[in-house]
Amino acid sequence: MGFVVSKSSRPGLAIGDYAFLSDCHSAALVGVDGSVDWLCLPRFDAPSLFGRLLDPDVGHWSIRPTAPYEARRRYLPESLVLETEFTTATGTVTVTDALLFGAGERGHDVGLRAPHVLVRMVACITGRCELRSTVVPRPEYGIVRPRAETIDGGILFRGGASVVCVSAPPCDGVGSDAATWTLSLEAGERVGFALEHAGHGEATPTARSQRQIRKGLASTEASWRSWSRLHQSYDGPWRELVHHSGRVLRGLTYQPTGAIIAAPTTSLPETVGGERNWDYRFGWVRDASLTMQALWVAACPDEASRFLRWMINAAGASTTGLGLQVMYGVGGEHDLSERELDHLEGWRASRPVRVGNGAWRQTQLDIFGELLDAVWRLVEQLDDLDDTARAFLRDVASEAAARWREPDHGIWEARSEPRHYLYSKLMCWVALD
Repeated sequence: MGFVVSKSSRPGLAIGDYAFLSDCHSAALVGVDGSVDWLCLPRFDAPSLFGRLLDPDVGHWSIRPTAPYEARRRYLPESLVLETEFTTATGTVTVTDALLFGAGERGHDVGLRAPHVLVRMVACITGRCELRSTVVPRPEYGIVRPRAETIDGGILFRGGASVVCVSAPPCDGVGSDAATWTLSLEAGERVGFALEHAGHGEATPTARSQRQIRKGLASTEASWRSWSRLHQSYDGPWRELVHHSGRVLRGLTYQPTGAIIAAPTTSLPETVGGERNWDYRFGWVRDASLTMQALWVAACPDEASRFLRWMINAAGASTTGLGLQVMYGVGGEHDLSERELDHLEGWRASRPVRVGNGAWRQTQLDIFGELLDAVWRLVEQLDDLDDTARAFLRDVASEAAARWREPDHGIWEARSEPRHYLYSKLMCWVALD
């Protein structure tokens, strides 16, 4: 993807000013001004560690020049490794960001052993440049203010259920719950940072050396290239955009189960100041089915079997009598109860902020058609269907036949009484067809 030129514009960056990082377990959003304003570890649906996307006081990690600058950025070829280039009056510097894959992971295996590490490599390209890096972790959507302590090779933050280790050069400003570095770099110099997360009860992370940070970043870039070259043979119109979209869809896949999330964020509003702000960090039957078809178009069919297995395992026996659930957690969870976070002001003051999604209790009859249509299109890519898979698909068809006359909540998940939606009934027809 080519460079996009922009200037920083705080507060409240536009959604289009964010870039997406993924290790196929979790996701980060990086603003064009070099600030990581969204990061949930160790899963897509975990409470945020950095949440400035939804409130200015709930955590971020910024790296940017201290002088006025212009920024432009790109993804490195065939990857979701992000490079942001800052140009000031005295020089040019790049910040390269990635969520690391496990060492040596290639092809189908990318993300299997994601270490839950965010790496940020700063390199001066021309002239000289002064930058400031500020880390303000705020676990559990900003409720926790962790205690910072200096360790050999970095800073350790402890608080709540999280332990966070930031590997970095010596720090010039450690507060009780944040840390700041000022870097003066000349052409050819570079400095790496790494943030690693662990839960209490897990081994406390130790600081990574500069060599380990560089090696991890290079390995992750190679991992993305290996996945792209194995999966992406599409050679039609808009080739590069199709391939990039395929990588984004791969980045929205939770590798341990094969679940595909609808989005890596919660509570971004449909309209600024509106209330239709939902948590989309779950696997919808509809969205995942359509995503599988999109990956097929982008020549990435190999995930089809894992997706179907996830769907069968998540559904259990619920397809008969109770109906296929609209959505599931990335681990197959059924109960996705919704709650509001009253202490957060929301993106551009768009309240409420919600986690969980009450739509898991809704009836949406169209999902029978979307699921069976995806299976039909991808049948040649699926492994031989065993008796369990065949029974599951028969149950889905039977439910469509038995229930198509019922009212439901429709594709837009209306939070009113069920109604008769033409689209829902047509998709039941698709299921049987």
